[in-house]
Amino acid sequence: MANSKADIEVKRYVDHQVITQPNPLRKVLRRVADDDIDDPVARAEKALSDLSGEFRQWMEIEVGRLADAHAAILRNGFTEKARDELFRAAHDIKGDAVTFGYPPAGAVAESLCRIVEHAPDLARVPPDLIAHHINAIQAIVHEHTKLDTISMSNELSQRLRRIADDYLARVNHDRPEHLEAVLAPSIAPAD
Repeated sequence: MANSKADIEVKRYVDHQVITQPNPLRKVLRRVADDDIDDPVARAEKALSDLSGEFRQWMEIEVGRLADAHAAILRNGFTEKARDELFRAAHDIKGDAVTFGYPPAGAVAESLCRIVEHAPDLARVPPDLIAHHINAIQAIVHEHTKLDTISMSNELSQRLRRIADDYLARVNHDRPEHLEAVLAPSIAPAD
């Protein structure tokens, strides 16, 4: 859509020109009365608040997926399908946890994702290391309503991350591309 030259405004100055084109959006804007101002942020916050009663149930479903993936690994070993499901379940928890009000669970899930992603051989990862991560996520989600568990959850997530990082640094000492990622700071939001 070409603009006619009459619609373009040119202001000339000694050392430059300012060319202003018409704003075609002005035709689609609708003015509203001062008492009828829509606040999309407030609407979004209200919608999130209305859904917040379902967050615990959604986290329980995600934790169930994680536990099922771990149970499949305990039964059949680290098949590619089992590895992928464990990673996806942990990754989904990592992504949902902060929004749903469980930041420490997100930090633990991120640590578990790092183990799955950077361990050279998942079959050689100490089974307790993975089990502790899953148990911690379950405990954080199940005990979340108790006020005294929040600081304990944060401490637990930090300790598991340190243990996982120490393990990954040790087993990746000869794999610099993984070692660099292992030593990188966490991307999960801290509480």
